[in-house]
Amino acid sequence: MRTNNPVLRDKTFQGLFADGERMTMNGTVAKTALLLALSLVSAFWTWNRFDAALAGGQVEAAVASITPFMWGGFLVGFVLAMITVFKQSWAGVTAPLYAIAEGFALGGISAFFEMSYHGIVFQAVGLTFGVLAVMLVAYRAGWIRVTDKFRMGVVGATGAIALLYLVDIGLRAFTGMQGIGFIHESGALGIGFSLLVVGLAALNLVLDFDMIDQASTRGAPKYMEWYGAFALMVTLVWLYLEILRLLSKARR
Repeated sequence: MRTNNPVLRDKTFQGLFADGERMTMNGTVAKTALLLALSLVSAFWTWNRFDAALAGGQVEAAVASITPFMWGGFLVGFVLAMITVFKQSWAGVTAPLYAIAEGFALGGISAFFEMSYHGIVFQAVGLTFGVLAVMLVAYRAGWIRVTDKFRMGVVGATGAIALLYLVDIGLRAFTGMQGIGFIHESGALGIGFSLLVVGLAALNLVLDFDMIDQASTRGAPKYMEWYGAFALMVTLVWLYLEILRLLSKARR
């Protein structure tokens, strides 16, 4: 297991050999940029819809105006993600559609956060792009080397965080409890936890870069650039949501 990304595993690229044009790291980065642009466009549309409804002074109406797009975006995005995982050659079509769907969903979530904490979304977007750029430069420059120990540490820590989140969801859903306190609280412990999770998400980007780099070296076909870009989007969505959570705790 070389990366925690659920759609980007070592076996993803096994048995793929290209006789013609091959996958490249630069090509994957360019397609990732396109997917990010598409998600921003759809997120901006949802955001504008919320703002227009909120201008009337009715918060409930504003929430109702974007709720179908938010949940629909998550649902459609999940379906498209499953199709992309099992039909990797379709990624050139499904990955852009996935980015658009996730944009609708993230636009709704961002609008809710912005309503409570003015300016938080622009900070979160800027930090997400900043982390992506820094991690890419650090990886390409060789400042961060993906060794077996590094990989095992990130995989183990991220697995532990995922298990903790599952326990928290179970407690909130089936016991009526408020979940695990420090995950949600805004004190020093809660902020420290969110910093840890944001750091792990950033390090997972490095593992994703390494996997894509190795696939390019093996001669994976050109269409796998779209699949690699889609996989990076999965990590970036997680990173953005965790940065939003961190900033909201700091504001509180």
